[in-house]
Amino acid sequence: MPLALAAAGMLLAAACVPGTDGSGAAGAGVPGAGATAKPDPSKAGKATLTVWDQEVRGGQNDELERLNAEFEKKYPNIRIKRVARSFSDLKTTLKLAISGNRPPDVIQANQGYPDMVAFVQAGLLTPLDDYAGLYAWNTRYPSTLLNLNRVSADGRDFGTGRLYGISQTGEYIGVYYNEDVLEKAGVKPPGTWGELTDALPEIKDEGELPVQFGNLDKYPAIHTFGVLQNQAGGAEEARESVFGRGKGFDNEPTREAARTLADWKKKGYIPEGANGTGYDDAAKKFADGEGAFLITGTWQLPDLKKSMGDKLGFMPPPPAERGAEPVTTGGQGLAWSVTSKSRHPQVAAAYLDFITSRHAADVMTEEGVLPAVPGSASREVPEGSVDEQMVEGWEQLNAADGLVPYLDYTTPDFYDSLSADLQGVVNGSLSPDELSSKMQRSYTAFQDKKNSQEKKRAEGKPKP
Repeated sequence: MPLALAAAGMLLAAACVPGTDGSGAAGAGVPGAGATAKPDPSKAGKATLTVWDQEVRGGQNDELERLNAEFEKKYPNIRIKRVARSFSDLKTTLKLAISGNRPPDVIQANQGYPDMVAFVQAGLLTPLDDYAGLYAWNTRYPSTLLNLNRVSADGRDFGTGRLYGISQTGEYIGVYYNEDVLEKAGVKPPGTWGELTDALPEIKDEGELPVQFGNLDKYPAIHTFGVLQNQAGGAEEARESVFGRGKGFDNEPTREAARTLADWKKKGYIPEGANGTGYDDAAKKFADGEGAFLITGTWQLPDLKKSMGDKLGFMPPPPAERGAEPVTTGGQGLAWSVTSKSRHPQVAAAYLDFITSRHAADVMTEEGVLPAVPGSASREVPEGSVDEQMVEGWEQLNAADGLVPYLDYTTPDFYDSLSADLQGVVNGSLSPDELSSKMQRSYTAFQDKKNSQEKKRAEGKPKP
């Protein structure tokens, strides 16, 4: 029978409770603090809600356009002014935009230290804990997903504290494959990671490109590297280190992942000019038949499906042993947040609730987008479709606790340093050992700085 979209709620079998988490209550003077009833946008008068997002690809753009139109129809007094930018452009321009006197009301903020934590430290985002209680976001989402959008009251840590956003989509890095290219090379879709890597030279010998890859935008290599690191046995340490609880990246899985990436380039398993090819351009080349595999996120599925039809396949990175539990990089999409200077914070909160509701999940499913939380059971993906493959993978990963946070969350400068260093690994200018050492130095320096600040704060407190 067709597969119903009903996976995200069981992520880590996490318990959820209404209201705040105790450490996350919005303080006095914060918009929404102490609110006792859901905001009613129809009573807000005529208002324009400015929204900045990075949902520019086919299915994601389509679902958001549909939901925006529905919100405006439900509340004719509200106009949504949408500014859609690519992920890279959003990261580059967002901080300046929300620091101004007339910032957007709603933004998408990347989780972790480089963006969300930095924005919170600068006082640019509104805590959403009271709204989470009013709208029951704490029961809609498992706590593991909400925690990725939390920042401590002192701005020191993420993953705990006040809630600064909620996410629309679930996402994970998987393996897309072109069934026509595999068939021409005499290769079946792999059931294990070893079968995938063993197939690469076979595909190349048949004159086909094994793995399509474009890294001009720099961030794609973080995703591919994360998959390779997980496959090398580094998933648990990476997860702990992203949250500042681990030993870091001076380990063999990190070096092995870098060696594999460099080896793929040397052997011609990825394109020669990968660092000069845009991420979206690489996806289009894959859709046009250039490449047997494409390792990237679930967000590409709607566009690829439109171009490739039945010849497109998708799976989480296959495990080391057939039938073993999968593991990969992923979790949820960028958080939707309300800026601290929003002129319409209550309308903004109502908008966040609307675009993350069960109805919104149904709209996302119809557009081939993976919701972070399930929609109604009556909305099902077609049996045997690539959408079903994506949802099955989401279910398997959640059931197995197989999702590892994105590495760029780790420190305030990790995104910039790691993305640039991985370009060096790809072009051969940086060795695997050097990459591991640089990652470790960045991680250790940041943890030492945090610990030093904490010690100074503790020493400055009056003794009881």
